[in-house]
Amino acid sequence: MKKKHRWQQLVGVAILLAVTTSLVAAAKPLQIQEWLSYRPFLRDRTLDGSSNNLRDWRLGMAGTVYTRVTDAAYADEVSEMESGPAPRYISNRIFNDLAENIFSQSDVTHWGFVWGQFIDHTIGLRQVGEEVVMIPFDAGDPLESFENDLGAIAFERSAAAIGTGITSPREQINTLSSYIDAFAVYGGSEERLDWLLVGPLDGDPSNNSAELLNDDGYLPTTTARGDAAIAPATELFGTQRLDSTKAVVAGDVRVNENLGLTAVQTLFMREHNRIVGLLPDTLPEEVKFAIARRVVGATQQVITYEEFLPAFGIELDPYNGYDPTVDPSLTNEFATVGYRAHSMVHGEFEMAADLADYTASQLAEIEDQGVEVIIEDDEIEFAIPLNIAFGRPQLLPQIGLGAVLLGLSSEAQYANDEMIDDQLRSVLFQIPSPDAEDPAACLDGVDLPDCYSVVNDLGVLDLVRAYDHGIPLYNDLRVAYGLQPVSTFAEITAETTESFPTDPAIDAADPLNDPAILDVITFYDAEGNVLTQAEVDDGVLPVKMDRRTTLAARLKALYGSVDALDPFTGMIAEAHVEGTEFGELQLAMWKAQFTALRDGDRYFYLNDPVLGVILREYDIDYRQTLAEVIVNNSELTDEEVPANVFTAH
Repeated sequence: MKKKHRWQQLVGVAILLAVTTSLVAAAKPLQIQEWLSYRPFLRDRTLDGSSNNLRDWRLGMAGTVYTRVTDAAYADEVSEMESGPAPRYISNRIFNDLAENIFSQSDVTHWGFVWGQFIDHTIGLRQVGEEVVMIPFDAGDPLESFENDLGAIAFERSAAAIGTGITSPREQINTLSSYIDAFAVYGGSEERLDWLLVGPLDGDPSNNSAELLNDDGYLPTTTARGDAAIAPATELFGTQRLDSTKAVVAGDVRVNENLGLTAVQTLFMREHNRIVGLLPDTLPEEVKFAIARRVVGATQQVITYEEFLPAFGIELDPYNGYDPTVDPSLTNEFATVGYRAHSMVHGEFEMAADLADYTASQLAEIEDQGVEVIIEDDEIEFAIPLNIAFGRPQLLPQIGLGAVLLGLSSEAQYANDEMIDDQLRSVLFQIPSPDAEDPAACLDGVDLPDCYSVVNDLGVLDLVRAYDHGIPLYNDLRVAYGLQPVSTFAEITAETTESFPTDPAIDAADPLNDPAILDVITFYDAEGNVLTQAEVDDGVLPVKMDRRTTLAARLKALYGSVDALDPFTGMIAEAHVEGTEFGELQLAMWKAQFTALRDGDRYFYLNDPVLGVILREYDIDYRQTLAEVIVNNSELTDEEVPANVFTAH
């Protein structure tokens, strides 16, 4: 795992090519001792993704610029952001769900957005710049229900890649490897990996144990090796900003973001250590680590391509093998627009467990953190609003990993549409005001505005990020992905009109500033049946609703022309392609990117002969479902965990 000079890398490549040629010529299976003899050149991926492609060692490497499908679009053709209608004004009229929840039409569970975030934290993280732009906040907006003492929403522009944004168009940097390689588990540097592995802390992971550091099966805190100041960087959320010792550490810096993400990161730490425990003690620790990392990365790919993508209705063209001419790097368009599916994020984590597993004091400690605890007979249910789940990894061992993981498969996630829960659209990562009259009302729903004094709108940040990265407008992006441009807003939304109705409840002279335009008129279930409000209140999940005005009408009133529509808003406003959870543009973007991540990865699980060696020599199989990984690393059984955790049952 030690760093190599450039000449060593070149020698390694030459040896690898020679070895590969000789093995093919011999037409015999690769044996484990042969594999070990050729290490480090056949060992595993580099931590930063370099040298995956032998023709261009930088393809997909951490610290390189996002590639582009289209030319950059800036107001001055260099760096100045384009603009449109006021972003929060748009958010209040388009992204605002009024605390009415619409669910996945295909019953995709919470695992859809949690696994999606796990992959996101494996393949992409922009480099943040120092320039802060203040996005206007209008407290007098008739559709505004929140207060914002700051008077604006702070927006950090991404850093410009060196040599760009001055005389040439600004480009942005992906600080992670673009490959699906379990980066979020192991990190991208020897220094971080050295801290994460059991053993001496000297910057050299090659002399450590193969086992990942843990605290009785849970992720290590920043103080696991003593002083929190020596722990690798990790982003802090909520109350962690006041006390960093409450944070945990993993390969990716965002592990503390929410409880679901922390749970899946914990699961794959355990999976790595489980594999290490299955290997013979006679193997060197560095070899055991390499084997476990290779299997974990392949399992992450299998779940992504065989469960996650199909759950959303995505079918890729058949795999024809590794293609070294394919650039697997994340495109700016996908990272900045296509993969931002924040409307799917459920506003609450729910889970059930046996009452006998908890003492009264344990339940009181959980409840004191804002978790709703419901006891019925010998069972207990936990409901954790998203704002409570932010920055609270300590809840995971308190509730139990198995209960949290099973809970993620218990209910459908929110629909992938234009509406974003206020937990993300207005109070993202914020702490309720200590002056709130009723703290219990600050957990979720229509009372949220009374509990917060600062607004942070993820929908606004998504919209403006596209301008920040120079992503072209909606119709231009459609054309770039091989789609026909649209001419009307109704064509985008598949609605029958883009005009406001003649309705006495709406101010005809100024409909955009009348809150009545968002009134919900009708709810529908997955079969298209009309639901009564009583049925919705009783737990029947609606997958569609009609408002007093169409989405197309509000978009037209805001933008005037479809040729002025920003790419993010246009993408999430699209009607879904039948059988999928996506509109045409987002579907095209996902298919293109995940095909490149597959075809341009020399270590893709369908192309890696070493995985077969590991299976034959040690009976360790990378071909697992997510359900099997959960059962293998928790107290849960096959009977308790559904075979496909991505679909609600």
